[in-house]
Amino acid sequence: MTAHAAVELFRHTLVTMFWLSLPFVALGFITGVLVSLIQVVTSMQDASFSTVPRLWAFFLGLLLFLPWMTLKLIAFTTGLLGDFSRYVH
Repeated sequence: MTAHAAVELFRHTLVTMFWLSLPFVALGFITGVLVSLIQVVTSMQDASFSTVPRLWAFFLGLLLFLPWMTLKLIAFTTGLLGDFSRYVH
């Protein structure tokens, strides 16, 4: 395996992981902003009030995005193992 092939494989892996984690980062950000706005409006500063909605958002996001994530991971693994001879020299 050449250095260029290793870098390209690592880059492709990082891009795939970025796209797989993006929905959860966005859900966490949006939920955090909404909960913070609610806390400012109601003057309620309880730590569990900010944690529980974020956990529910991640859980619902996992249920919603799991089929898409599975398809992306299967495509990545199939592409990696289907062209395995390119990495062995």
